[in-house]
Amino acid sequence: MIDVYATAGTFADRRQLALDLATAVKAIEEVPDIPMFRKNTAAFVHELPEGALCNVDGDTDHVRVQVLTNAGALDRDKQMAVVSQLTEIVSAAAGDPGLSERTWVLLTEATPGGWGLWGHAHTNDEIVAAARAEIGALRA
Repeated sequence: MIDVYATAGTFADRRQLALDLATAVKAIEEVPDIPMFRKNTAAFVHELPEGALCNVDGDTDHVRVQVLTNAGALDRDKQMAVVSQLTEIVSAAAGDPGLSERTWVLLTEATPGGWGLWGHAHTNDEIVAAARAEIGALRA
């Protein structure tokens, strides 16, 4: 799950931004291209009213991106790729090359047993088992 927080009007096409971010994270995670992951990798773009965002210097032109993954989904190389690519996507979507210097990307892992899908808190092993079952069903 990806959450983007920015002042209203920062992005002209929020839907495309959400699609681009979700697609990038799914690709970086290298999960199978199956409905389970296609339907459960998503981005939410939250528009904040003017004045709802401010740093210590009074600047209001920053963007916060928080990525929540299951525990262990991103090794260090993948973490670096997520931060780099999502920063680039956000900056391009805003049409502001300087935004890459004002974009904060936070990486958060769900606790084991805390990845909720289909009304159940899944462990990593359960997620893997569900993915394997779906792959098997798609091949059958």
